[in-house]
Amino acid sequence: MDLHRHPEPSGEEARTAACLADALEAEGYDTTRGVGGHGVVGVLANGPGPRVWLRTELDALPLRERTGLPYAAQGPHMHACGHDLHTAALLGAATLLARSRQEWRGTVVVVGQPAEETLTGARAMLADGLYSRFGRPDTVLAQHTAPLLGGMVAHGYGQPVLAGSASLDVTLHGRGGHAGAPHLSVDPVVAAAAVVLRLQQIVARECAPAEQATVTVGKLHAGTRSNVVPDSATLGVTVRALTPTSLDRLVAAVERIVRAESAASGCPADPDLAVVSRSPVTLPDPALTGAVREAHREALGDERLMPWAPSMATEDFALYGDAGREIHGCEGIALGYWMVGVVGPRQWAATDGATVAERLAALPPNHSPEFAPHLPLALPTATTAMTTAALTALALKPRPGSVG
Repeated sequence: MDLHRHPEPSGEEARTAACLADALEAEGYDTTRGVGGHGVVGVLANGPGPRVWLRTELDALPLRERTGLPYAAQGPHMHACGHDLHTAALLGAATLLARSRQEWRGTVVVVGQPAEETLTGARAMLADGLYSRFGRPDTVLAQHTAPLLGGMVAHGYGQPVLAGSASLDVTLHGRGGHAGAPHLSVDPVVAAAAVVLRLQQIVARECAPAEQATVTVGKLHAGTRSNVVPDSATLGVTVRALTPTSLDRLVAAVERIVRAESAASGCPADPDLAVVSRSPVTLPDPALTGAVREAHREALGDERLMPWAPSMATEDFALYGDAGREIHGCEGIALGYWMVGVVGPRQWAATDGATVAERLAALPPNHSPEFAPHLPLALPTATTAMTTAALTALALKPRPGSVG
């Protein structure tokens, strides 16, 4: 509740990081602060065996909370994606592992990652020598909240769990002028409107019907007054897909359309385009997923497990595996990733009889100012899921090249 009440945005997670680091140190973890920004790494060595990493995110979102919770955040930021719950559950798992060392052998490494929401935190920590400083992992585990019934755990079955994404900043250059003499100007607002409409045709006409892909213009800004034609217009565009090839094709299509519409509008200069962030597809290791899923089945019961269809949400977790080998220089790291339900039983029951689409529309999703995990169900489940997964990974044979 303390973490939820005091959210910090990406890159400013000093208090949250300190809370996690202090708690890990109290449980005997050799803890390092300030890795790749406000990143925290806690290492607990317990003899020879696998090196298992457990990762959580520390940052919040720029939203004003509307949950009505007694511990709701009062400022302009909010834990609207469950990162506070992830951190609490991870700390619970880290504590249980530290207090039950007689039951396992190996090394547990706890990672508190900053700046996940901006898709820059994992890259920054890895670039800061994460693996060379703290040892190459055999396995990296993470979980995420989802608008599923509290107490449920969902796993993918050989398919991506989350999409890959790319975000682009676009600037269209016009020629400013008076609204009463538009013929003497080149209006970048009209060009931007043409770009927005044309981009919608990428998914509709350039992607196969069975292909999952999205193109979203989430930001559009131009001008200061209604009677002034501005000099420029800026757009923020995000594309998402379930394969790297599809993602590359979407980015190329966006760039092609932006340049073509700029030329068609007679803009006096070429547009500026920059890919400002990119995240890989999150595809967990199939063998590890199977082992963790069975461990969750034993710990939680068959009725609390469900399949997870590929989602167009995204994050930077995949960089800890082969997708980030150009940064960390390692290969063959197994990733484990699953979803944890957080919706309370009353809220869930209120949607009985609804279709899946209707239910999802009625329940506050991640990134909503009304997102409020049901702690009595969600937190114990997430703690058990992470602890069980860690013990499962610690029982597996270490991979070649790992550091004990």
